[in-house]
Amino acid sequence: MVAESDPESKATLATCLRRGYDRHMACAMRLTGEPLESLEKLVRLVHGTLERKGKVLACGNGGSASDAQHFAAELVGRYCEERTPLPALALNADGSILTCLSNDYGYEQVFARQVGAYGRSGDLLLAISTTGRSPNIVRALEAARAQGLETAALLGRDGGPAKALASLAVVVPDEETARIQECHGLMLHLLCEGLDLLLKQTRNV
Repeated sequence: MVAESDPESKATLATCLRRGYDRHMACAMRLTGEPLESLEKLVRLVHGTLERKGKVLACGNGGSASDAQHFAAELVGRYCEERTPLPALALNADGSILTCLSNDYGYEQVFARQVGAYGRSGDLLLAISTTGRSPNIVRALEAARAQGLETAALLGRDGGPAKALASLAVVVPDEETARIQECHGLMLHLLCEGLDLLLKQTRNV
């Protein structure tokens, strides 16, 4: 076991952390072109959905599941400033429903089945995936399109099959899962900031 005071150990750890930080910053800087333009469109899409009295359904796996729940919480609760609650639901949040659907229909159907239960024309499905290749994400987008929902996705890498299924895709141009998830978190916060701005302009809330 290497002692914490060992100079070589400290140097190695510092290098590791600096390398991760530098990769994060490089990834974030690549968002300033097309991804940021797509994010602006997503803000307006979410805003338009809410103005039409629609709701936002969000879903993801693993870290992306956490992002979906985080985003829904920001809408139902608040982001920075006090405002009226906004209708949003994370489809990965209910363990009983997930295990029921996984057991009875297979995990690839856990979100699509809920889209069938909760989704209505005028609602928006926001799918979050670092690869865009998860079968349950693909099935959810297919189900949403079939039911007349708006579809959007936060993706990474080349966007995978989900990119073609989403009416609006925001893609983080990176190959590393951790960096993509970090940028998804940033973009969701920016989405909330932009949404609060538009709501203040249109609802004065």
